[in-house]
Formats: sequence, structure tokens, C-alpha cells
Amino acid sequence: MSEDTGDAVLTTLEDGVLTVTINRPERKNAADAAVWEGLDAAFRRARREEGIRVVVLTGAGGDFCAGADLSGGTGEGHPLRRMHYIHDIALALHTLAVPTVAKVSGVAVGAGCNLAIGCDLVVAGRSARFSEIFAQRGLSLDFGGSWLLPKIVGLQQAKRLALLAEIIGAEEAKEIGLITYVVDDDQLDAKTDEIVGRLRSGAPTALAQSKVLLNEAADKTLREALEGESRAQTINFGGTDPAAAFEAFMAKRQPEFTGEWAK
Repeated sequence: MSEDTGDAVLTTLEDGVLTVTINRPERKNAADAAVWEGLDAAFRRARREEGIRVVVLTGAGGDFCAGADLSGGTGEGHPLRRMHYIHDIALALHTLAVPTVAKVSGVAVGAGCNLAIGCDLVVAGRSARFSEIFAQRGLSLDFGGSWLLPKIVGLQQAKRLALLAEIIGAEEAKEIGLITYVVDDDQLDAKTDEIVGRLRSGAPTALAQSKVLLNEAADKTLREALEGESRAQTINFGGTDPAAAFEAFMAKRQPEFTGEWAK
């Protein structure tokens, strides 16, 4: 099923997978006000709607996202208010309980690059290109780039990407750890479907808990991390999935996870 988020962002829900497509191919899917509104609505839907197990984020027409569209100026109102709104969308993406996958072809630059790496996994076609283009525009990092980059690629590579604003190919992006998978362009859909299928069949509560633990790990001591793991496992054992996994193991079959709370 689909939900109207406007023509700028299209959403479809099929078999528990919500696909969110930025739909401005004539502008390489650069994000204008309509795109931000559409992403905001899509991520809120992913948070509230039962049955969504995975979110796939992609772009129409052969590009992922060319960053923020500034061709019409910076808009009305104070810039800080606008940035807070956009960054609320970045936070909404990062804190989704379900796994998120970016399917990237063409350009992913500026906020578009950080939109991609803000997902849990990034699958890119071999011709995809990535850049923290901000410095070339007289701007600094946004959409979570200052937080994401050092955690993903380390401080030195983060500074290189931010200060030099280089455009790098998918192979190099994979080499430095910026993205997860690189495949031939004609295999992009198939590889994404494979990864999404594996995530969709996973235990939703356990995956959500692992996401939280990993996202918080860099800012915690070992003692705090262990306490978080204790909390997460307690939540997991309160559901039906661990028992389902044990039964499936004994029966030598694949488990069917639901994420339901044990009655």
C-alpha cells in the first residue's frame, strides 16, 4: 500500500518493507521543502505503523540525493529554525527502531550523503559517487555529518572528507568504511532485496535493541554498555522471539519472528 506524502517523496509498503523514494529526478533529487516534508512524514509513519519491519531509502531516476536544493534561496524565517526542522528529520531517521537501508545510485552528496550514511546499511551501485560537498559551498557539515563521519570512518578520514570536499567513488567509499556494500549497477536491486529480506526475517525487538546499543556505544563506558545490554536482553526475553528461535533450532528449521510480547 502507499501513503500520500506528496509527489516529492513516494512511499510504498509491501510485505513489511517501507520503500521511501525521493522523487525529484530533474534536480538529481535535491531536497527542497517538499522533500523534507515528505521525509518527515515517511519517517513518522515508519515509527508509528505496526507491521513495518524495514525501511529502504532511495532516489528516483538514477540518483540518490544531490543534497539540499538552494536554487530558490534559503527560504523564509530564521535559518536556525529551518536547520532545527531539518535536523529533527535526521534524528528521526537515526532513531527508527526498524533497520534502515540506503539504496544508492548516482550522486549522494552533502545532506544526501549524510542521509545515506544515516541509514544502518548502505548498498551502492559501482558508479555511485559520494561527497561531503559543504566546504565547496562555503558551508559546514549538517544533517548529522559531524557526528556520523568520525564514528563511521574515523577522525582523519572524516576531516579529509569534510575539509577537502572530495567526490569519491563507491569502491573507495567502501574501502574507507563509509558504505557497506558495492555491487555492479545492474545488481543493485537484487542485492538490496537480499539484504532487506534477511533483515525482514529477523527478530524485530532484538534488532531494535542492538541498534540502540551500537548507536550509544561510542558515548558510554564499558560498565554503562553492559548495563544497556542487560536491559536489552531483559526486554528480548519478555517477548516470544527467543522461545521461537529455540523451538526452530530444535526442529532444525528457520524461526519465524513476530516481535510480540509474551502473554
